[in-house]
Amino acid sequence: MSEDRNGNEAGDKSWLEKIALLFSSDPHSRTDLEDVLTIAAENEVIDEDARSIMEGAMKVSDMQARDIMIPRAQMVVIKAESSLEEILPQITRSAHSRYPVVGESPDDVLGILLAKDLLPQILNKDHSEFRIEDLLRPTVVVPESKRLNVLLREFRENRNHMAIVIDEYGGVAGLVTIEDVLEEIVGDIEDETDAEEDQFIRKISDEDYFIKALTPIEDFNEHFNTAFSDEEFDTIGGLVIQAFGHMPARNEVATIDRFEFKVINADQRKIHSLRMRPLDD
Repeated sequence: MSEDRNGNEAGDKSWLEKIALLFSSDPHSRTDLEDVLTIAAENEVIDEDARSIMEGAMKVSDMQARDIMIPRAQMVVIKAESSLEEILPQITRSAHSRYPVVGESPDDVLGILLAKDLLPQILNKDHSEFRIEDLLRPTVVVPESKRLNVLLREFRENRNHMAIVIDEYGGVAGLVTIEDVLEEIVGDIEDETDAEEDQFIRKISDEDYFIKALTPIEDFNEHFNTAFSDEEFDTIGGLVIQAFGHMPARNEVATIDRFEFKVINADQRKIHSLRMRPLDD
């Protein structure tokens, strides 16, 4: 490798100068900052985990609540008129820590129930005076267009962990948790209650599915009775990138066989998640 007149290797000077430029002046664009992070990672100034977290932190500023919310159809809610005996099996099956409590309709969210608040009620042998309304926490409501970076800041400042997402007509569109936002920054946060079968493919409706890009092609084939080849790619994300012919950005759409794939989350290096819609034969 050639050296400059100060005896520094030209390659070293190039990336060092770029990093120095980052801290000596304002980056002119996000691309400039991403380039610096790439150079820093390649030269082991930062590791890949740190780079991924920094890129994730930048990514959430471009995302909205609608991009990551759990859709209304998949929300686990508790009806206000339910008895304690009816509530407990539902909580045991779903294993969540927080639940929206609804009144006469799914759009009538009365508050949020924390599973831990039921413990004193369980120990009380007399359930005749049980009223779920007495245990509810206030509901945080946000529009679908809420920026994730703003939502995360409000979660932290107000010590909230869940928000109900509403559409332009005021109806419930879904819900989002602080864990959902953090996963966009640091990657999947798995706990002992996560079901293995729910990791890759999630049904939103009969015509709409959430697909993680890391879904093995073999699993996709088994789930949708397809026959995509896994000789060249192992994951559905690799198959979709091949269909695009380039690294796609968020909201780009590609059609493979009888399926339409829409990119939900992606960065400069890989696709993270997709929405899939079966097309009519």
